[in-house]
Amino acid sequence: MSTPAAPVDAPRRHAPATTPALPLETRLAAVEAFMDHRLAEAAAAVDVNTAVRLPDITPVALADVVEFPVDTRPATVPCPYPTPIASTLWAAARVLEERGHNRGSLRADTGGAVCLLGALRTAAGGNRGLETDAAALLLDVIRRDFGNHDTVPSFNDDRRTSPADAVRALDSAARHADARTL
Repeated sequence: MSTPAAPVDAPRRHAPATTPALPLETRLAAVEAFMDHRLAEAAAAVDVNTAVRLPDITPVALADVVEFPVDTRPATVPCPYPTPIASTLWAAARVLEERGHNRGSLRADTGGAVCLLGALRTAAGGNRGLETDAAALLLDVIRRDFGNHDTVPSFNDDRRTSPADAVRALDSAARHADARTL
């Protein structure tokens, strides 16, 4: 048996036209634009739903509200070391930080800067025995950490020694003295 012929004026049946797939970057850009639009709508809805009408408020100057203490220096930190030599070395480091580092003499003529021995003398408060013991321990730490120096003043006056090195030497000596309970 034969199949009936299609009428002449009937439309031709074609397979659906296939469109080429879009590259991944194009699809991601389209999704990003869509999500940006959706997020903007959601943000606008949140703003509308949470809007509150506040009464007119006069701004306040910060200087009218905040009062600063007359003395703006930082609070002094208590010495962390209970032993006399360690606490003297620690205090000498604070003296050097506060007054500044001096080379060539015990104390500077102007400004109050001190050398390592001047800082130790100030921290020892006139106790020459304590000052001598602290200087001896400081020299040991200087030799250990910074190389061979004959005396504390030679380390102090060395042009390669910075004020930070002098403070670091005193702090290291204080830790060393504390570890030895001196």
